Amino acid sequence: MGMAASQARFLGLTARKTNVEYEGQQINQQRTTLANQSANYYNDLLGMSVPTPPSVDSYTKTVYTFNDGALTNTVTALIAQADGKYTLSYLSSYEDDFSPVAAGTSVVTKNGNDYMVGSVTLRELGVMPSEDVIENDPYLSTLTEEQIEALIKEEEQYAHMLHEKYGGDDYNYRPGIGGAEGVLISSGWQVRYVENSATGTWTPYFYKLEDLENGVTNQNGDIQSSINCYTIGTSTKTTEIKGIKDCHIEKDSTGRYISITIPSEDGGPGVTYSLTTSTVTDQDAYDDAMNQYEYDKYQYDQTIQEINAKIEIIQAQDKNLELRLKQLDTEQDAISNEMDAVQKVIEKNTESSFKTFG
Repeated sequence: MGMAASQARFLGLTARKTNVEYEGQQINQQRTTLANQSANYYNDLLGMSVPTPPSVDSYTKTVYTFNDGALTNTVTALIAQADGKYTLSYLSSYEDDFSPVAAGTSVVTKNGNDYMVGSVTLRELGVMPSEDVIENDPYLSTLTEEQIEALIKEEEQYAHMLHEKYGGDDYNYRPGIGGAEGVLISSGWQVRYVENSATGTWTPYFYKLEDLENGVTNQNGDIQSSINCYTIGTSTKTTEIKGIKDCHIEKDSTGRYISITIPSEDGGPGVTYSLTTSTVTDQDAYDDAMNQYEYDKYQYDQTIQEINAKIEIIQAQDKNLELRLKQLDTEQDAISNEMDAVQKVIEKNTESSFKTFG
């Protein structure tokens, strides 16, 4: 190889070596970036809070109750006073056996201006019916005139209770003349009576006129949807009593409350009641918390999987870069060896030239 060719070869190898070194630097920079990304993902994993299932104990509390005749009283607050006595608040509840209650739904059809359940026509609650209505009503037709009048008075009471609990159109009364009692001409509720074949008694079922008028109808105007109906039954009535001061509490050896003395309003001796202890779990709240936990756990697992998948991609990319870097190292070693060989050729050519001209 001549001098010029050797020098050209050496310059080419030098340029190639420079390119290899530059590519190696670029790869190292990429690996550093990937390492930083991987570190960030691992930090995200370390910073995540692992969802924990709710404890039923967190939704369970001790409840104290005491009875006063037919009243069941549930203590809602006992606040200690400075003198060692307590301020009491509680809910007082009782069972009302004569109260409007929901009774499911009925399929109601419309016949002209009348509403019907099966073959029975509904009539205005608390309004004195006409003779024609009485004759065609399966219940009214069994009553005397006096019984019908008494029934209408009773139905006015039903209407009042239904309005108070479930609303409805306003009452419409025709005023009495000369101090006479007014007459109810519209209550906003309709009624039908159903006979119990075993006992022979008749049970009223009530329908809000608003529901009937707003029911889903077909092209003929017949109601197709089921309409809510109500009857007279048993319901729990609750009253809240707050802030009774100067109550005395007696405890047993474990610190559990066993009795409470409530002072008399007139300053006389108070009344002592035995306290019943029970444990109550708010199941709805616990179920809500468990559902939230299941959702959070699903989100947590999904996030873990997504981060791990990203880390695996980074590791695969880094592995490829590492292999390429090893190839460049091998290539650089080969270039260095060839450069050494060319360098020796150049040195020999230079030495030979000096001898020739020496």
